[in-house]
Amino acid sequence: MNNTFKAYQVEENEDGSFSSEVKQVPFSVLPDNEVLIKVHFSSLNYKDALSATGNKGVTKSYPFIPGIDASGEVIEDKCNTFTKGDKVIVTGYDLGMNTSGGFGEFIKVPAGWVVPLPENISMLQAMIVGTAGYTAAYGVTRLKRELVTPQSGEVVVTGATGGVGSMAVFLLSKLGYSVTAATGKMDQKQLLEKLGANKIIHRNELYPEKKALLNSGIYSAAIDTVGGKMLEALIPQMQQDGAIACCGNILGHELHTNIYPFILRGVSLLGIDSGITKMPFRLKIWELLNEVANGFPKEAYKIVHPEQLRVEIEKILKGNQIGRVVLKHSA
Repeated sequence: MNNTFKAYQVEENEDGSFSSEVKQVPFSVLPDNEVLIKVHFSSLNYKDALSATGNKGVTKSYPFIPGIDASGEVIEDKCNTFTKGDKVIVTGYDLGMNTSGGFGEFIKVPAGWVVPLPENISMLQAMIVGTAGYTAAYGVTRLKRELVTPQSGEVVVTGATGGVGSMAVFLLSKLGYSVTAATGKMDQKQLLEKLGANKIIHRNELYPEKKALLNSGIYSAAIDTVGGKMLEALIPQMQQDGAIACCGNILGHELHTNIYPFILRGVSLLGIDSGITKMPFRLKIWELLNEVANGFPKEAYKIVHPEQLRVEIEKILKGNQIGRVVLKHSA
């Protein structure tokens, strides 16, 4: 094995600005954890874009290698939980935040972060799913726990062309739910139909003409990826025993609502934190993904190489990213 490996590394400059480049970095940048993994694929998430542009709320110190997702094969495991050559997945925890991430050809992580690759999913498919698909599946699992079934009625997904949103539309559709996709990108109607959306609406249609403490109950459930005013608008439009799984704050971190949807309709607001999930539940979510994740439309993802990451990072920060972006490391 060489003394260095290829990585997309972000550095903080003397003037406080940040720059990035693909370069050879020494193995000494990796932390002293148990499992050394050769990364075959990673994926681009909003949190990666924040880390890659110097957001200290995500990554405290630089130089740093982002990438909160990785799939690959085990090279070494000091505690013998895994065998050399085992194909595995790592998503969430501190990977790509303050622990060198999947934008490098190697990662070194605690054994407790590592998930065996499910039998029906390839390493590429695992990163088409990635944290976005995992988050969507987490949301679906929470809705099912609240007894929301395909017979319950319409489920709306906000931010439907984004990473989490597109995966949520796809997974819900494969599980038999009737899905309404809400988006500001109506030019992507054909893509959303391929993902399985039964109905496509402009996101502005979710804002009622007259704001009330309770509006007409339209949706049995929702997966909300944007937060803020969109989430505020959704809560009064939920049916009896409706549930909303929320996982984003693009439209803001504040929530202004009232008690009536909760005490008169039994609405549930479900928080989704996909980063730190206890391993037994994490494995259950990957079991679900193992059953339904195959078949994600090719039009809904792209494969890029490390040298192309900067352009894709700019897109995701501007809200122009469609579907999933998968990073492939050279063989």
